Amino acid sequence: MEFFKIRRVIPFMRFALAFNIISIATFIAAVAFIVFRGLNFSIEFTGGTLMEVSYAQSANVEEVRRTLDKAGLKAEVQNFGSSRDVLIRMPIAKDQSSAALSQHVEKILRAANASAEVRRVEFVGPQVGEELAEYGALALLVTALGIVAYLALRFEWKFGLSAIIANLHDVVIIVGFFAAFQWEFSLPVLAAVLAILGYSVNESVVVFDRVRENFRKMRRASVPEILDSAITANISRTIITHGSTQIMALTMLMFGGPALYYFALALTIGILFGIYSSVFVASPLLMWLRVSRAQFVRERKSKRDENEGAVV
Repeated sequence: MEFFKIRRVIPFMRFALAFNIISIATFIAAVAFIVFRGLNFSIEFTGGTLMEVSYAQSANVEEVRRTLDKAGLKAEVQNFGSSRDVLIRMPIAKDQSSAALSQHVEKILRAANASAEVRRVEFVGPQVGEELAEYGALALLVTALGIVAYLALRFEWKFGLSAIIANLHDVVIIVGFFAAFQWEFSLPVLAAVLAILGYSVNESVVVFDRVRENFRKMRRASVPEILDSAITANISRTIITHGSTQIMALTMLMFGGPALYYFALALTIGILFGIYSSVFVASPLLMWLRVSRAQFVRERKSKRDENEGAVV
């Protein structure tokens, strides 16, 4: 589907070096924030206390959150199951057991609403958080290796290498934003990062398909011209696809509430940089890796060469 078609090929590769320098600088800055500031992990990773609180009427999540904030308690509050049940996540408090903490929270909530009742209390130890962090990193590694293997088999190893560098560029920048602004890094955010890793490669595969097609059709064109033509031909699709998903992510960001806020924020950042990396990271890398027509098109032997081969 195309809402419009650009007749003139846009020379994206003319600015490839400048944008690659910007990408490297952004990548280094993101890594620096991750290393020196670190991530603000949620209690799923650091450990903490989970409490399920039930109300006689529909619970006002914002009011519960404000009540705990006024009491000096840092907590994540969201609806759980029905509208009358609330799930509260709290980090580990020093010199305080889960039982004492739950009693303290119940006392505070009952002072604001007499129908508040703590139904369930669970303690998540830091060991569980370490396992989640390890499994999350392993999931990223396996996903990345799978993408490289798929693209290497479908196209050529240079395409796989270019795509995974571009996709990891997106992932590192998302995580860098969370480290720089100390936004909470939770399991939903990790899920968003994995989703972006798979989402970004889709755009790269579409462009790579057109590049392979152009190598067979545009026999006199240079590699930069082939890349420019492939990117330009997919602009309409890129705008429709990324525009639709970005609208969805922004809707969750604005109206999804605190429970979905950081998940939607990670998706929003990832979609924006996914467009950028497909054009100004993955495609220029193909050019720097010297991808050539010979890797896709076999030159036909002339009749004279075939006869000489027969004589020999």
